[in-house]
Amino acid sequence: MSGGFSRRGVLAGAGGAAALAVLPQGAWAASSGRLADAAVPITPAEHMGRIAKLQGLMAEQGVAALLVESGSSLTYFTGVRWSRSERITAAVIPAKGQPIVVTPFFEAPSVRETLAVPADLRTWHEDASPFALIADALKGRPGPVAVEQTTRAFITEGLAREGRIQVVSGAGLVNACRQIKSPAELALMEIANAITLAALREAHKAVQPGMTGADLGALVDGATTRMGGQSDFAMALLNEASAYPHGSRSPQVVREGSVILMDCGCTVADYQSDISRTWVYGAPSARQRKVWDTVRRGQDRVFGAARVGTPASALDAAVRGFYEGEGWGPVFALPGLSHRAGHGIGMDGHESPYLVGSDQTPLAPGMCFSNEPGLYIPGEFGMRLEDCWVMTDAGPKSFTPLARSLDDPI
Repeated sequence: MSGGFSRRGVLAGAGGAAALAVLPQGAWAASSGRLADAAVPITPAEHMGRIAKLQGLMAEQGVAALLVESGSSLTYFTGVRWSRSERITAAVIPAKGQPIVVTPFFEAPSVRETLAVPADLRTWHEDASPFALIADALKGRPGPVAVEQTTRAFITEGLAREGRIQVVSGAGLVNACRQIKSPAELALMEIANAITLAALREAHKAVQPGMTGADLGALVDGATTRMGGQSDFAMALLNEASAYPHGSRSPQVVREGSVILMDCGCTVADYQSDISRTWVYGAPSARQRKVWDTVRRGQDRVFGAARVGTPASALDAAVRGFYEGEGWGPVFALPGLSHRAGHGIGMDGHESPYLVGSDQTPLAPGMCFSNEPGLYIPGEFGMRLEDCWVMTDAGPKSFTPLARSLDDPI
């Protein structure tokens, strides 16, 4: 990693240019191989602290319990890692007392392997109703039951039918916990982002004429795996396909003057990265260079608007207004920026809050986001740069150094 993680970056705000802070490197920075080996997973004590915070919020709001089915929020609160199926595995986290985990009888030993907190594990057989088991766990607890926002409809419907329980949204409760990242979470995200940037650097050096997007994606996947990350996606958009944020089915190969847009991410101990870099193979045209430079300045506008207490929507508005002044758009129109300026990130690649006009969530220290204000020209090419960052009292801090120039994009 020598020479790879410089501290340079420019943040251009209303008051002029200033240095954009980059998170200081952890102990992993000295490693030349498996960066993920330095990752410290979330401890049981931190899981318990999350539950305590949640219970305090529920007590304040008069909520009896939170129902969380399999997914990232179940892992967040209990440590349980379980995929979703037609068989329900879920936790009932009451406002008082320890969680109750409901799972099929034959799955209990496997579920117990990742359970990180004291809990009452209750099982159901294939011919029984898991809804009755959940309703029993809620018996005698006054108040409505909040349901984690990604919980599938058949579960909430079954619970209401079986237990005649008042169900309310748990989004506010979950977001109040998950939106603010702890130092341990930030450390894991820092390593994940370092792995992705290093993998992109390897791919950038290895590009050859005739390569396909799949070839480039395989380079990033391989490098990510060697460094100990779990590669989640390695999207490479070439030529005209780069004009469409998630690509095209039209086959493309690298040639002289090709725009190469790569959007990649990995997971380290449950926490994710999401980085995009765009460059040109060979000599860039004046038009390509101008668009790239505009996108890089667009990133600066997003960072320049990031202040504690500022609504998330203002960051999208800042870059969108800048682009319109440069002749792009207006608003979401093409050629221009057809998607939001960024999204929250943590255990999920996309999570709230979102940098979009409809999200008025005030920025708070510990919130993490992507910054990805691309520009897209249908029929020609697109440019996107993306870095993840954390909001601090002193301003935004990037997990990775920003791209310097089209000639030095990574």
